[in-house]
Amino acid sequence: MEQDFEERNRKYQSQIQEFCLMHDTFMSKVFEDKKCTELVLRIILNRDDLIVDHVNCQQDIKNLQGRSIRMDILAHDRKGVIYNIEVQNDDAGADPKRARYNSSLLDANITEAGDDYDQLRETYVIFITRNDVLGSGLPIYHIDRTIEETGEKFKDDAHIIYVNSSIQNETKLGKLMQDFWCKRGEEMNYDVLAERVSFFKEKKEGVNQMCEILDEVKRESKLETLVDLVKDGAIPLDIAAKKANMSEEEFKKYL
Repeated sequence: MEQDFEERNRKYQSQIQEFCLMHDTFMSKVFEDKKCTELVLRIILNRDDLIVDHVNCQQDIKNLQGRSIRMDILAHDRKGVIYNIEVQNDDAGADPKRARYNSSLLDANITEAGDDYDQLRETYVIFITRNDVLGSGLPIYHIDRTIEETGEKFKDDAHIIYVNSSIQNETKLGKLMQDFWCKRGEEMNYDVLAERVSFFKEKKEGVNQMCEILDEVKRESKLETLVDLVKDGAIPLDIAAKKANMSEEEFKKYL
């Protein structure tokens, strides 16, 4: 086991050291810790009373047609409010219609058949973006539906927020965005994030967990490539299944 750890550590060490919270794989591991997610939500929403009750990272959510989307962070607080936090380095990944889609998936997956509409929970879809996607030079954008004729809020309790990580100043939010780009815990402003980042970069247990995640990412990438090759008719099913180390029946589930 020690030899396996050392071999994997050497294999992935440089990659792990380059990670920051703007990398979704690394970010998802850090924010499995409720205190880390709670800190981020408190700062973005400017609330000191918010208590995170539950966090799921890299969770697949399906629409009615069975198409799934993997959400970076899905959390809820003690009052039942649902939060989806996404880190987006690609402007296209933070398109307004992507925000709308995520919001609709939250609604569809937190209700059961026969539920009254007033049982829909309050939701937040939060994009933390590399660039100023909305283009007005602001550090944060709050999007809520309004009644056009009166300017009043529609009060459907569905909120979308864009956080521009390129603005890093001495405000609480600016310091948080600095932390999202730091590669070393000792350089970060917020201790709860710094300790978690250092754990995955410096502690044996944390580094080993990251190595396991990177192994899984590599396997998933290989499987996705094989699935595409079979769909395109480039290789037969039996050969693809063999390369994926699974039976043909198992492989068919991914087609």
